[in-house]
Amino acid sequence: MKILKWILIVIVILVAIPLIAALFIKKDYKVEREVVINKPKQQVYEYVKYLKNQNDYSKWALLDPHMKKTFTGTDGTPGFISAWESDSSNVGKGEQEIKAMKDGERVDYEIRFIKPFESTSSAYMTTESAGTDQTKVKWVFYGTMPYPMNLMTVMMNMDETVGDDLSTGLKNLKNIVEKK
Repeated sequence: MKILKWILIVIVILVAIPLIAALFIKKDYKVEREVVINKPKQQVYEYVKYLKNQNDYSKWALLDPHMKKTFTGTDGTPGFISAWESDSSNVGKGEQEIKAMKDGERVDYEIRFIKPFESTSSAYMTTESAGTDQTKVKWVFYGTMPYPMNLMTVMMNMDETVGDDLSTGLKNLKNIVEKK
């Protein structure tokens, strides 16, 4: 009976420690990357404002060439939704919506993941002049991990994981836009 009591105490402690630690781990995250594209700002903005174009440069959109994609609304305007569904666990199911735009400067998105887990994050892309016929594009992904899921940020470096994907997407974007 004494052994069972000690086993129970150890189990409670092993469960309690991570839950207590999660109280002190930050819940918010923000990852950003940028690239300079050798094209005028308005030309770059006119490409990135269309959510469908992400299918050509976003690493996430390129993970499964057979994923089912559906679109609702008018692309390049707030309210447009791009949805995806894939059998690949790396892609899953979700949708991205254009939430706001500032002409020539910024597009804000809301990303709603449905499978393999439910969560909502935000993202935006900005364009700013970086010299004669050069544009700096910044892609930012941010959100909040609710307690106790925020404990995952200790094991998963969001800046590295998501940042590498953003960098790949921006390199692809640069190649595409500079060829136009």
